[in-house]
Amino acid sequence: MENELFEIIKNVPDYDEKFYKNAQFRWSKIAKPLGGLGILENLVSKLSFAMQSDKPTIKKRALAIFCSDNGIVEENISQTGFEVTKIVFENMKKGESSVCKMAKIANCEVFPFDVGIAPNGTHNFLKENAMSYEKCCEKILYGIEIAKSFSTKYDIFCTGEMGIANTTTSSAVLSSLLSLRAEIVTGKGAGLSDSGLMRKIKVIKNGIHIRKINSENVIDVISKVGGFDIACMCGFFIGGALYKKPIVIDGFISSVSALCATKLVPSVKNILIPSHISSEKAGKIVFSALNLDKGIAPIVHGAMHLGEGTGCMTILPLLDMALEVFYKMPTFSDIKIDDYKPL
Repeated sequence: MENELFEIIKNVPDYDEKFYKNAQFRWSKIAKPLGGLGILENLVSKLSFAMQSDKPTIKKRALAIFCSDNGIVEENISQTGFEVTKIVFENMKKGESSVCKMAKIANCEVFPFDVGIAPNGTHNFLKENAMSYEKCCEKILYGIEIAKSFSTKYDIFCTGEMGIANTTTSSAVLSSLLSLRAEIVTGKGAGLSDSGLMRKIKVIKNGIHIRKINSENVIDVISKVGGFDIACMCGFFIGGALYKKPIVIDGFISSVSALCATKLVPSVKNILIPSHISSEKAGKIVFSALNLDKGIAPIVHGAMHLGEGTGCMTILPLLDMALEVFYKMPTFSDIKIDDYKPL
C-alpha cells in the first residue's frame, strides 16, 4: 500500500503561477478600488491557480463528509458515545443534518462516507496504535480515489467530517506534527467541562508518549494517534492536487488533515481554499502552520465548531459573489476612466 501511495504521489503535476498572476491582473483592471474585495480577490485568483485556468468556475460543487469513530472515546474524553455518529450519518443520507440544510442554499451536493463508523472505528491509542501503518495508507488511497471519482463531475470539492472523539485525535496529530504541548492545541471539542478538558489533555500526552511517534513521518503520526477520517481527508486533499481541483478546508479536523497532506505532498497547498477559523483552541495555530501564501486566509470568523462541512457552506456564496464581480464588472477602459495605480 505504501509503495502504491507514493507512486501516485509522484504524479502530482506542477502548477504554473501565471494563472494566479493573470487573475490578479484582471482584478487590477476592474473598475473599483484596488483590492477592494480584499481576500475574496485573492481567493478567486487562487481558484484560477488551483484549476490552472483563466476562467475558474465553481458551478458544480460537492461536499465529501468522512464519518468515523475513534477508540480513544473509551477514555471518557467525550460527552457522547459511538451511537451518535451512526445516527447523524443516517440523517446526512436523508438530507436532515445541519450541513444538508446549508448545502441546499449553497447549491452543493452532499456525499457522506462511512470510513470507520463503530464497530469499525480505530483502536484506543492509549492501548495500541489507532490503526496499522498499512491501514493508514489504505485510507489515504481511498480518499484519493474519492477525489478521482469527483474530478470528472465537479469543479470544486468541500470537506467535512463526523465522528466521536475526532477533536482528540486531531489534537494528538497536531501536537505530534508541530512538536507542541497538548495543552496548547487541545480544546473542549463538543462541550467538555474544565475537568473533562484536563482529562483529554492528559490522554493525548500519555498517548503520544506511549506510542513513540516519529513526528517526521505523517503516516506514522496518523496511524498511531489519528483517525480514519483524518487519513481519508488527507488523501482527498492529495487527490485535489492530482486532479487540479480546489478543495475547501472546513474546521479543525479538516485543517489538520490538510496539514498532513501538505507534509506528504507540499504542492497540495496549491489547491487549498480556507473557509473559516474554528473556535477550537488550535484553530489559528493550524492555519499558521499551513502557511498559505498568496494573501490567502480564512475569511469567516464566526466562532463555529459544528463540523460536517458547515464552514465550507458559508464561503461558497461569498465566492459566487466575488466571481460575479470578476466576470461581469466593467473595466476602467470600458467606462473610459484612468486605471487606479498602486502607490
